[in-house]
Amino acid sequence: MNNIIDGKKISQDIKDEVKAEVAQLNARGVEPCLAVVLVGDDPASHVYVRNKIKACDYTGIRSVSINLPADTEESELLEKVEELNADPSVHGILVQLPLPPQIDEDKVINTIDPDKDVDGFSPISVGRLSIGLPGFKSCTPAGIIELIKRSGVSIDGKNCVIVGRSNIVGKPMAMLLLRENGTVTVCHSHTKDLRSITSQADILVAAIGKPKYFKADDIKEGAVVIDVGMDRDENGKLCGDVDFESVSNKAGYITPVPGGVGPMTIAMLMKNCVEAAERL
Repeated sequence: MNNIIDGKKISQDIKDEVKAEVAQLNARGVEPCLAVVLVGDDPASHVYVRNKIKACDYTGIRSVSINLPADTEESELLEKVEELNADPSVHGILVQLPLPPQIDEDKVINTIDPDKDVDGFSPISVGRLSIGLPGFKSCTPAGIIELIKRSGVSIDGKNCVIVGRSNIVGKPMAMLLLRENGTVTVCHSHTKDLRSITSQADILVAAIGKPKYFKADDIKEGAVVIDVGMDRDENGKLCGDVDFESVSNKAGYITPVPGGVGPMTIAMLMKNCVEAAERL
């Protein structure tokens, strides 16, 4: 099928572009640096951090790993973040979520210097995004924009439907699609007659966390379908929010799970790190 958007290839292209930018920065005496803070022993978090460090190694970005025990007090973590804020050699700061229950995630995110907030999660980053000022874009939605545009699809004037209103995907996704002159509808758990709305979408972004929820009848013929879901089906196999088998025969373009949106998040994180180094 030639309508499958290959997130692995596109993310590799972006990492190669970042690698070239890092080499140019190095030639000017600038060494981009990402500090990654991990608190506790969550196995999934360890995997995510390892993948981020690996991407840093590939692109030439210097990485600093800070591992703190699960019983770390909130004040200790905030102090560590402030240290990194003040360190001119560190361009990007990432605190891996989730955090242990004794730590307020919002307080930690708010403490990160917005000019080093390469995850794009801070209220200041979100505010900049919403009014069109330069700032860091949340990595997954920014990656989705790249997937669409690098597949040769114009967003301008398209009917774009997002299913999911999270702060990490749904809301910033809406802002980025608006920036590209898309006409945007955000659907959620209270939306009435959801399927009638998705079936009119030129571009559908599914991010609700329900395995294989969207079927061919829910999709417009020729639509671009972006599946953000990371679910398990009845056999325990990794799948998305979209029933790939049925929808792929109707969609103009579709992202698979795995191998679609997932690889883009880290690629865009690397891109944000380079942007931070260029700014500071």
